[in-house]
Amino acid sequence: MRARATTRYAALFGASVLALTGCFTGPTRAPAADVGAEPEFSGTLSVLTKFAGDPLSPYFEDLAAAYERKHPGVKVELIQETDQSIKDKTKTLTASDALPDIYFTWPGKWADNFVRGGRAADLTEVIGPGTPWGKTFGKSSLSAFAHDGKYYGIPLYNNGKFLGYNKAAFAEAGVEVPTTFDELIDSCPDLREAGYEPIAFGNKDGWPALHYLQQLFAYNVPATVREADNHPGTATFDDPGYLTALRQFKTLVDACTDTRGGTNGVLYTSAQEAFARGKAAMYYQEILEFDSTTSGGPLKPKNLGIVPLPAPRGAKGDPKVIEGAPEGYFVDARSPRAALAVDFMKFVTAPKNAATLSSPPYGQPSTVVGAVTPKTSSEAVFEGIQKVNQAPALVGWLDMVTAPEVADAWLAGGEALISGGMSPEKVIESVRRASESAT
Repeated sequence: MRARATTRYAALFGASVLALTGCFTGPTRAPAADVGAEPEFSGTLSVLTKFAGDPLSPYFEDLAAAYERKHPGVKVELIQETDQSIKDKTKTLTASDALPDIYFTWPGKWADNFVRGGRAADLTEVIGPGTPWGKTFGKSSLSAFAHDGKYYGIPLYNNGKFLGYNKAAFAEAGVEVPTTFDELIDSCPDLREAGYEPIAFGNKDGWPALHYLQQLFAYNVPATVREADNHPGTATFDDPGYLTALRQFKTLVDACTDTRGGTNGVLYTSAQEAFARGKAAMYYQEILEFDSTTSGGPLKPKNLGIVPLPAPRGAKGDPKVIEGAPEGYFVDARSPRAALAVDFMKFVTAPKNAATLSSPPYGQPSTVVGAVTPKTSSEAVFEGIQKVNQAPALVGWLDMVTAPEVADAWLAGGEALISGGMSPEKVIESVRRASESAT
């Protein structure tokens, strides 16, 4: 699941990475990792993944075992974390100067912290667009991890956010699939009357609300304005589209989710399960979740439909953009096994393994060109990636495109907006203050 999502650790994490930047400067700086050297197939290679839990954990476990069979002198040590736990784990490993040889990363500010802190190896010579390995990836996924013309990340899979809906629930309720935001709101009473929770939503971790908000911001605020507001030095947050989007989100929460259960107290995994069990008619989910929600439960693949979150009529932003971003891995800049790490990741992203990653039960659409096809992937995953590839632009996760202090303000503001503790105007005020303090 999304990755790409911060918690209240965001500000602390950002600070911990930047505070350690000094460890990589001056005479004591460690030699740059020789990523292009011939690997020595011996010793232990450590890998921090975001693949803990079913159905994902076997993917890296199987790859590690296969790599060890191919190179008997190598032991692959996996540290498998969940979408939520990896944030705290990475923060701890960074602060204790114990990053593994290979570790998971989101793009955006999260990745930039590691690059600026000297903790991500420069992989340009092995994965740049003109290299044999680099040519196997889509250019946009490679560029997501570029910094000042250099390439640092290994993009593993693409991702995008869509409103998943249960076709059977809509048919039972006699409701058409909404094509506008107003139609979405209007569909909720009929779905509720038919016995379904209209939209399953759990915001205990805070970041699910930010997914809604960022897509609505993209619809209501021009891209050039949003881009300027992502940077504290140029941010003003005075475009009226922000308030419009916040009000739309509040309307959606009140009209379409189970507010009786206290949305801020519900895990996003509980919302996912409600949709998979056929209890909810819709669930705003990432492509990475499509196969999980249809893996053996009441919701069958044939009944899963997907659409982008419907855009409001007359929106001042771009109604065709989709929220999403690739996710990938860094090699530790000081790893003595950097060349071996590169070789292992070449193995992970080989065409056969990329196709497996893109197939059920994993459903993680590989960034390797040609890996996602109607034969390798489920219908929903293939459709989702097609929509991502056809979108005029992708808008990155709200908590990954701005300063940690601002991301934390959005997180708190989203929770308060849901509970009624803050008005849209107060949320914007708090975000503006956080941005000013981050300059």
